[in-house]
Amino acid sequence: MLTYSLTPRFNDTDALGHINNASYSTWFEDARRPVFEYFIPDLDPKKWNLILARVEIDFLAQGEYQKSVEIKTSVEKIGNSSFVLLQEAYQDGKIICRGKSILVHFNYELQKSEAIPSEIKKLLEKQLK
Repeated sequence: MLTYSLTPRFNDTDALGHINNASYSTWFEDARRPVFEYFIPDLDPKKWNLILARVEIDFLAQGEYQKSVEIKTSVEKIGNSSFVLLQEAYQDGKIICRGKSILVHFNYELQKSEAIPSEIKKLLEKQLK
């Protein structure tokens, strides 16, 4: 399981003083960085070979400004050319948000999906939940 920690900024909040729902999507993307590095170690956008095909997020509790958030990322399933990531955001040890995303290994030149290389599949398998 991969972990990522952050402290919510003022602009992550809404008019009620809670974490804005849109902030979680950005945080989850930031927390996916180690997985992106499996595919593009230097994260060079000219070499990018992933697309985000689907995202779903469940908001489970209110998040608060200035309290540390820990995001845990694991792999739920690995297919031939795609994989599913599970992500959970915790604050004060309590889960406040859960997300699931589907990423596809993609060839932009050919505009089609490609099989995930076996060495990358092995890295993903280490994160299976």
